[in-house]
Amino acid sequence: MIREPVLNALILSALLLVPLGALAMDEPFLITLATKVAIFALAGVGLNIALGLGGMVSFGHAAFFGLGGYATGVLASHALNYDPLMTEPFLIEGTTQMLVHWPVALLLSGAAALAIGALSLRTSGIFFIMITLAFAQMIFYFAISWPAYGGEDGLSIYVRSEFPGLNTLDPIQFFAIAFALLALALGFSSLLARSRFGLALQGARQNEARLRATGIGPYRIRLVAFVISGMITGLAGALFADLNRFVSPAMMSWQTSGEIIVFVILGGVGRLFGPVAGAGLYILLEHNLGGLTEYWKLPFGFLLLAVVLFARGGLIGLLSGEKRDG
Repeated sequence: MIREPVLNALILSALLLVPLGALAMDEPFLITLATKVAIFALAGVGLNIALGLGGMVSFGHAAFFGLGGYATGVLASHALNYDPLMTEPFLIEGTTQMLVHWPVALLLSGAAALAIGALSLRTSGIFFIMITLAFAQMIFYFAISWPAYGGEDGLSIYVRSEFPGLNTLDPIQFFAIAFALLALALGFSSLLARSRFGLALQGARQNEARLRATGIGPYRIRLVAFVISGMITGLAGALFADLNRFVSPAMMSWQTSGEIIVFVILGGVGRLFGPVAGAGLYILLEHNLGGLTEYWKLPFGFLLLAVVLFARGGLIGLLSGEKRDG
């Protein structure tokens, strides 16, 4: 068995080396696949804070993913059309700058997570799952009925957003941006898990009564964690919209929420690098099995079932041979 820190280093090294090797072989498509892995892993890191640390099974994180994407799409669209978002009471213009898109995506997804979390966290179990799903579907159908930004057809972003000093149209440079944000999110998640806040959040998951006895309210701890989780997932959505140069309501669908949960489960719930391993395995299988049959999700479903039944620690738990209490 491989010790988990060593395994984490190997996973991160593989994610970095694959696009560098693809660059040497002049295979830009493989670089794009690695970028997709990094972005989906970033979304999974966000969910893992709520699910892995806080035990909150959210089936609505696609809402934050999509809102982050629309933050990028709407701002870029107005910039390219030379049409301000609003003129009264003050002027707000569009922009193609990533350093503006990201804070807007973080704020928008964070505000949505605050509103959704404030209501849904008053419940638990299946009720929490269904309420987060219901809110996500409400936002999904709102996007479908929003003709100003494409409605059901989505919104094209004709020019990729800009980052100072980099050519974002170059696949390897765009990958570097996504990889750097993923590394920052992983570092932040690691610090959060070891902090007093993170320990309190895990305490709320394991024993609410004991946490209350220390004078800490589980509701506020969970709400803050849910907002942080939504913000990180929203940032991933902004990157995903830029990668595809397209944003649509499909980013907010319940299927997208399910995929993000799958990344976390495959890699290992509560494992720091679980979302990275899960996203990498998912994209690898999609690329290889998807080319053989359109029903590739059938064997993938059996794999997911096997992980849930026989490898409760996910891929990382299986390879490291370490168990983690739920």
